[in-house]
Amino acid sequence: MPLIPEEPQIHESAQGPRATPASGRTAPTPRPVPGPRPAAPSRPGRPGPLRPTPPAQRTPRDAAPANPGPPGPAAPAAAASPQIQLIPASAEGALDAAEEAVDLLLESGRAPGDVLVLTTGAQHPWAEHELSFGEASYWAQHDAGDDVFYADAAVAARAATRPVVVVAVNGGPASVAATALPLAHSRAGALLIVCGDPQQINSVLGAGV
Repeated sequence: MPLIPEEPQIHESAQGPRATPASGRTAPTPRPVPGPRPAAPSRPGRPGPLRPTPPAQRTPRDAAPANPGPPGPAAPAAAASPQIQLIPASAEGALDAAEEAVDLLLESGRAPGDVLVLTTGAQHPWAEHELSFGEASYWAQHDAGDDVFYADAAVAARAATRPVVVVAVNGGPASVAATALPLAHSRAGALLIVCGDPQQINSVLGAGV
């Protein structure tokens, strides 16, 4: 006949914790399962926990318009004309007046390489001295462009454009001044200073510029 399994007996030693503690002992209190901790309150004098701020949406500055139209014609650049300053002086005092003008330019902050000085009569002493070493060395200093350059108005066509041109009408044939002044005006980038007889200068510049 089939065997009927006996119902297992649970011994007292194998049972779970007793509901009633043994004499002389206190039953341990079950600890709660730790959940998410709340944010700690900020202390006085200290900032609370910082939260990251979401980045603000930015619109690209260079975003092209939805329907860009065709570009319009560019405005023509205005031709720059140098300012003309006249310093009245006699033929004998024109070179000294030009020297004073150069000194004032340098004292006002002009770089020496910005200034070109032309003479219609006698050469400037600096030009005479430098030409004594040969024209190649003389014009090499002009090409370097790091100092005031003095030249005869007769060779002004060889000189390059500089921001300031100073002309000393210190004698020489009238034809030299008539040719040199318009040429000096074309070589001056910002300022043309002419030292000499105002009547002669105005008659030449009025016709040639």
